[in-house]
Amino acid sequence: MATVVRPRHASSLRRVLSGLLRSLSTLALCCLAAVPALAQSTPRPLSVPVLTRGVLLVAHPNLSDPNFQQTVVLICEHGAQGTLGIIINRPTALLLSEALPNVSVLKGTSYFLFAGGPVHPDGVLMLFRVVETPDQLREIMEHVFLGLDQKVLERVITKPNPTETFRAYAGYAGWAPGQLEFEMAMGSWAVIQADPSSIFDKVPETLWGEMTEALQAPRVIRLE
Repeated sequence: MATVVRPRHASSLRRVLSGLLRSLSTLALCCLAAVPALAQSTPRPLSVPVLTRGVLLVAHPNLSDPNFQQTVVLICEHGAQGTLGIIINRPTALLLSEALPNVSVLKGTSYFLFAGGPVHPDGVLMLFRVVETPDQLREIMEHVFLGLDQKVLERVITKPNPTETFRAYAGYAGWAPGQLEFEMAMGSWAVIQADPSSIFDKVPETLWGEMTEALQAPRVIRLE
């Protein structure tokens, strides 16, 4: 499991997150070594989703990198400057109220912090599933948003709605231009369409196993 470092206080968290969100458009992943883009795109079957925001990467069983072994990654941004994603199936034993002790609305709650990836593990990103579109959050798919909005967080916690929730992640995963395409060409990842249920409702500890089994299951052709 990736190391989780506690943010010192809420104001530093907001500064870190603000910088991360500003960089989403350019994905300045300067800490990653650039890998040249593939000369030709690998042909994809029509049933395979295009690599873009709002899809899931499912690690191949043979992927041995401890940062990504048996992970499911939600792609939050993908473009010419690189890719940003969040590992969604690695909960930690750390309560979010302990990681962010100065965020009063979290006191007494049972939300756990997730390990979102090896890049900037001392920063926190949040995924929200909400009905209305928040102005300050970035839409990843319908009703799922990335960011940190104190008002949205307080509303989700203090005015529970069965259709609304959130999860918090320490760090994120990043790939330089062409790096993820190279890893996919090597067979390290499968791409499937994401849905809010996979992120917020399914048991994270068993999510990777369920998805790999579904990907490996033989397709049944029904003759009418």
